[in-house]
Amino acid sequence: GNSRMSAQLGHSAVMTCPNKTDIAMVTWKISPKSGGPCTLGYRADQNKTDRTNCSDSVNWKSRPDHDHTLEIQQVGMADEGNYSCEVVNEEGNFHQMHHLTVLVPPRLALYCDDRRNPVCEAAAGKPAAEISWDPGSNSTPKADSHDNGTVTVLSRFTAYGTHGKDATCIVSHATLKVTKSIDCSS
Repeated sequence: GNSRMSAQLGHSAVMTCPNKTDIAMVTWKISPKSGGPCTLGYRADQNKTDRTNCSDSVNWKSRPDHDHTLEIQQVGMADEGNYSCEVVNEEGNFHQMHHLTVLVPPRLALYCDDRRNPVCEAAAGKPAAEISWDPGSNSTPKADSHDNGTVTVLSRFTAYGTHGKDATCIVSHATLKVTKSIDCSS
């Protein structure tokens, strides 16, 4: 089977293998988006593990002879990618594929520009944050993509027919939902 999962930057991610008995071998094949592939292996007949090109943060969650679960401690942007587990026993080969997406909470800022318009910014988030306003605004958020896959979204509050500069910015993101208010009238 295939599963899509996400983990927040700096948090841990746990991925499971097919749960089978009388295991002969377990192999994790990891293909990150950036950097080279890595493998973790376990052979039951020799009670032996090996690792090739894996960072220290990628490891067995506990003892591979009891539990084939993979754990990434402090997930980084480079950990995003495909994680495939193969379990071999007398019945055959069993596969489990996980696609890991790394979520990055945006840094939030709300301020008044030089024309006293409220400006809301959600910097370096992944995926891009969504910004809305209360009262409603007809502003179009501007998104800037960065090389590391994060996106900064900036929205300037503009409302026709109202003289008030008192606005609430609503930022929605996979890692958070935040409401901040500002009064730029004075």
